[in-house]
Formats: sequence, structure tokens, C-alpha cells
Amino acid sequence: MLRRAPLLLALLCSPAFAQEEAEGDAPTNLDGVGRITVEAGYRLTSNATLYESWYGAKGPGAGLERAPESTGAPVGALTFAYAVSDLVELGLDLFGSAQNLRLTESLSDGTTVSRKVSTLSYGLLVGLRFQGVLDIGPQGLVPFVGLHTGPTVISSQREGSALQENVGQAWVGSLGATLRLSAKWGITAEYRLMFLRGPVESPDAAKFKGPFSFSNGGNWFSLGVTYTFPPDPSRPLPTF
Repeated sequence: MLRRAPLLLALLCSPAFAQEEAEGDAPTNLDGVGRITVEAGYRLTSNATLYESWYGAKGPGAGLERAPESTGAPVGALTFAYAVSDLVELGLDLFGSAQNLRLTESLSDGTTVSRKVSTLSYGLLVGLRFQGVLDIGPQGLVPFVGLHTGPTVISSQREGSALQENVGQAWVGSLGATLRLSAKWGITAEYRLMFLRGPVESPDAAKFKGPFSFSNGGNWFSLGVTYTFPPDPSRPLPTF
């Protein structure tokens, strides 16, 4: 009997080892899976509309040499999401971005100056992502496409002038994928197309009525880290 004890112990423990190994795999069904993703990246934004109105015939920069145009800025996002089904994920996104622009204008004495315009936006997005799992990589690849909207504080301040601020509605389309390196960790790459505009103060509201506005949307490219919360395994009711 003692000789058979090791064999009996191995047979009893083998289901437990198999269960632990299975729990180490990322789920192929995403229903009930939650995640937190932290991303940082760069935003490419054209402010052609602002420059055309500012340097146009009725703008404060009419006939002046244009200041160098900034077309990009850093961005950051924090996502909390939960899959309400295998194919649909509901998410909350906190995001922020800042950018410095420069605009040329004439002073009352005829002097030409190039003033810095500091812009900032931050907000909360609510959206849906449609996703799936592909058998690619260590634990699978999760591609997704989404649509998001939410309130955003967007502001600008011309050098030496008052802060201009309002709350707008941002609209965002997203496309990306998460490469799952383990059951809980992954690398996420995401592209977002955002529509969002904010005000720019006129140097002389009576003479140059405007309105002048800048774009804080554009093309967002980001890379980040994802931590996944797998759904709790079903537990059978105890029997007596």
C-alpha cells in the first residue's frame, strides 16, 4: 500500500495542476472580461482653418508673414472597459492633450509680433468597442473598432491675454488591437480620429470679429499597456 501512495497522490493532484494551467491561459470568450489600459502617444492635427481665417483678408494677420505652424502634440489616455458580451465592450476613457501654436499680429504702433497660443483639452469619453480574438501571438490578438463621445474642456490662451475656455462635445472613432502576452498583460496600439474645436481670442474683437477657433482633434496614434481582469470562474453550489 505504501508503494502505491506516490502514484495515488499524483493521480489526485493532477486535476488541480491541470486547472491551474488552464487558468493561466487568456480567455477566448471575452464576455465579462474587464481591462485597464494606459496609453501615451502623439497627435497630428492640421490647423489650416485657423490659419486661413487668421491670415485671411479680414483677419488680424492679413498681409503678415505666417508664424511656423505646429502640427503635432503629445496625448495621453486612461481606459476602463468591461465586455458586456463576447463581441461588445463598454468603456470610459479619460484623455488629455496640450499644444503650443504661434500666430502673427500687428500692434497699435505697427510692430509685428509672433505670439504663442497655449492650448489644452481634457475630458471623459463613453463608447462602445466591437472586438474579437485572433489566434496570433503568445495569448492571442484582440482587434477592436469603436465609437466614442463625451464632454471635453478645451481652452486656449494667447500670450499676454485672458484664458479662453469652453466645454464641447468630442466625437471619436477608434481602431486598434491588444497583443496579449499573458493571461493578464498585453500591449495595445490604437489609432483615434477626433473631432474637437476650441476658441482663440481675437486681438481686437471690434475690428476682427472672427470667430477664430483651433482644432484639438485630428489623428491620434498611441501605444500602451493593458491589464486584464478575466471573468470569475463559475463555482458549483455545495452539496450536503
